[in-house]
Amino acid sequence: MKRVFITGANGLLGQKCLSAFAKGWEVLGIDLQEAPFFDSESAAYQKMDFTDKPRLLESLEELHPDVILNAGAFTDVDGCEKEKEAAYRANVGAVQNLVEYCSSKNRKLIQLSTDYLFDGKNGPYLETATENPVGYYGQTKFEAEQLIKANLKNYLIARTNVLYGTANNVRRNFVTWLIKTLKEGKSVRIVTDQYNNPILADNLAEALGECAEKGLSGILNLGGGEYLSRYDFALKIAEVFTLDRNLITSIVTKDLAQVAPRPLKGGLDETLARRLLSTKLLDAREGLEVMKRQVQGKP
Repeated sequence: MKRVFITGANGLLGQKCLSAFAKGWEVLGIDLQEAPFFDSESAAYQKMDFTDKPRLLESLEELHPDVILNAGAFTDVDGCEKEKEAAYRANVGAVQNLVEYCSSKNRKLIQLSTDYLFDGKNGPYLETATENPVGYYGQTKFEAEQLIKANLKNYLIARTNVLYGTANNVRRNFVTWLIKTLKEGKSVRIVTDQYNNPILADNLAEALGECAEKGLSGILNLGGGEYLSRYDFALKIAEVFTLDRNLITSIVTKDLAQVAPRPLKGGLDETLARRLLSTKLLDAREGLEVMKRQVQGKP
């Protein structure tokens, strides 16, 4: 049985990847917490900071994984502007550690990346588009990609954007935040000028599992199957979860005065992934319907 080592295992994507890979792989997940947030019968777990190079290498030597899936990162976009040292350590330093191991052992690295690599002027972006990050989060992810491409031959950089879904003890994402806020009867202001193609975490994990099985390499966009504004996405969320859409009002990004700049016309062109994968990349409504069934405890 092939072995996969998953960083950020207690996060939203990490938990979904553990589930997706458990069907045919021996799985070890690592994260910062004492215990796993997932069913530990399906995968082993170790508490670990992946920026701790000696501890990381020790664990990798014990498992000898065929694939390392790096789902761990400092993803708080505004937080990256405020805590640049921590962001660099997690998003670049940890990747350097993984690259050194994969290079010395000829192992496959699957790295999660982002549409924040781009300036948001011409999205959705192809895999071949020229990077031009406008914020520190995007800059760190860009540097991580450069490290990988310069030092490894056996890698897959999987770019994604606006990940959403539900899992145990994970921090809120756009969808879970909006659902909670609207259920409380609070009004929200959502931007009309930020465009992406959101993807359900389960769908992304399934696609990553297929990528690993097929041994795909290079750069691959794994966005959702529908390109829309954050405002239109919010309206779909309200509709699917039967919430009051009248609580949603429109605003533009510059009026939010966010710490980090946002690429406005972002998102990823997933044409190549559609050609290479049998996993269907769900549109917004399809993904939200799956999530709704999960929230309701239905199969």
